[in-house]
Amino acid sequence: MKKWTGLSALLLLFSMTLSACSSGSTSSDATTSSTSSTEKVTLTYGMWDKNYQPAMEKIIDTFEQSHPNISVNIQLTPWDQYWNKLNVAATGDSLPDVFWMNGPNALKYISNDILMPLDDLTQKGDIQVSNFPSGLIDLYKYNNSQYGIPFEMSTIGLWYNKTLFKNANVAVPDDTWDWDKVKEAAAKLTNKDKGIWGIGAQQKNQQGYYDTILQAGGYIISPDKKKSGYDLPASIEGLEYWTDFIKAGDSPTAAQMSQTDPVKLFESGKLAMLYDGSWAVGEYANNDYTKANVNVAKLPKGKEDTQVIHGAANVISAKTAHPQQAQQFLTYLSSKEANEIFASFGSGIPAFNGTQSAWVKSVPEFNLQVFIDAAANAKPYPVSKDTAAWLALEDEYFTKAWYGQMSVTDAAKEVASKMNDILAKE
Repeated sequence: MKKWTGLSALLLLFSMTLSACSSGSTSSDATTSSTSSTEKVTLTYGMWDKNYQPAMEKIIDTFEQSHPNISVNIQLTPWDQYWNKLNVAATGDSLPDVFWMNGPNALKYISNDILMPLDDLTQKGDIQVSNFPSGLIDLYKYNNSQYGIPFEMSTIGLWYNKTLFKNANVAVPDDTWDWDKVKEAAAKLTNKDKGIWGIGAQQKNQQGYYDTILQAGGYIISPDKKKSGYDLPASIEGLEYWTDFIKAGDSPTAAQMSQTDPVKLFESGKLAMLYDGSWAVGEYANNDYTKANVNVAKLPKGKEDTQVIHGAANVISAKTAHPQQAQQFLTYLSSKEANEIFASFGSGIPAFNGTQSAWVKSVPEFNLQVFIDAAANAKPYPVSKDTAAWLALEDEYFTKAWYGQMSVTDAAKEVASKMNDILAKE
């Protein structure tokens, strides 16, 4: 589930007035007006990924057995339509009772009073936030209130071709690797005669420069969401980590990676290393070449040993007609039992700490434990109320830097300046 940023510009929730969004009940006052607990209630549950549907159907079936007066209907909307449909539903007060939310869009919904605060559940202990990685919990927190509970998570690893390493007589990555080791190995693994590059320097944020910026000691956005960190020397260093591979000839050029996706190059044995996410496990496990020839290691560290973490969360509409039942359903979705069911299907990493062993064992050929271990030191995916606006700036200016049309320093300063203008208006 890697599609966190695309199409988020479709959200135009700032055009909605706060009064139009704040008239609904909150978790504290709406429960008393909810349908009687003995009356049959049907909840709607919005989600975007059909690959997760079998797991969610099993979870719902188990929930309904212990809550015979509540039934849950899934509303599956493909990613390409999900956010537009959700935006229209929010405007027309017809949101699903419970639905999926991601980091880049969360603050926009939260700040417009569209999501129910979950403090009643977390403060009473119905949901223990300590059961989830703090980086994910913080992603769905606003003004010290919790608005979403993560159900899955994604972290990043260093995927590598063990066959190419062996052929080049280079030791495979391990937990001690840092940036220098990656650069040294990439140079040795590059074989221009055979059309093999040491690494694919993708222009990606979550599985790329967000991680290296954090590792260099920089940041993308300040904790108070008021300032861009792109113009910091450390952040520029984190960006140049990637473009330096291209300049050295140890990575395909931006044009070459535009013509052939780095994932396809990796799957055809043309890349020895690739930073990629936990979501890529299914892709590589179902490819005969990569299943036999690749593995994954801990992300190499820079000055700091960290990376970005992301994951989708379950949220409740502030205007649900059945707040009590919606809270009961979300509480179950956030339980250890539900997360273990989710893990057993192998479609994604459950966010509940200690429930990921089934996912780790799902593809024994790969060292999937590195993705679980990464959560301990990971930092939240960077967001603000209008994330989409500055994501567009990243794409515009960093594309020029990757193609060599402007320096990384100039590109980073342009993004920082324009991003600060956006943040000042939020």
